[in-house]
Amino acid sequence: MKINTHTFSKDPLGKTEGIFCLKKVLCFLMCLSVSNSFSQAKLELKDAKQNFGTVKKGEVVKLDYEFTNTGTEPLIITEAEVSCSCTTVDFPKQPIAPNQSGKVVVSFDTKTVYDRQDRIVLLKSNDPKSPAKVRYKGSVLRK
Repeated sequence: MKINTHTFSKDPLGKTEGIFCLKKVLCFLMCLSVSNSFSQAKLELKDAKQNFGTVKKGEVVKLDYEFTNTGTEPLIITEAEVSCSCTTVDFPKQPIAPNQSGKVVVSFDTKTVYDRQDRIVLLKSNDPKSPAKVRYKGSVLRK
């Protein structure tokens, strides 16, 4: 009785079995992921940090954050996450084409806060590095 010591073999059609087939599949998947990394949206903020200075309690501060899609695919902002109900965010609902710009407007209602404020808003999108952070800070004077 002869024991087969070969763990890998080729069939008559030239297909490889065993570990060689696995290597081909892994190579294909790596190439696929590399090619997809070049085709993506990219949200680039012009000024991600803003200071609104000093305002009186009860005022609503509006801050504009300009951005550009520097990627090769349309950018879609899906959600804006805020830390408190004193902040609302208005962002474009339609896709932003490559090399096009848009604006996110953050409104901060100071009627329930006072003293120094430092807040972050997370912008979730189809950018692989999502979420993008915008930050604002300033002081709110008591009445």
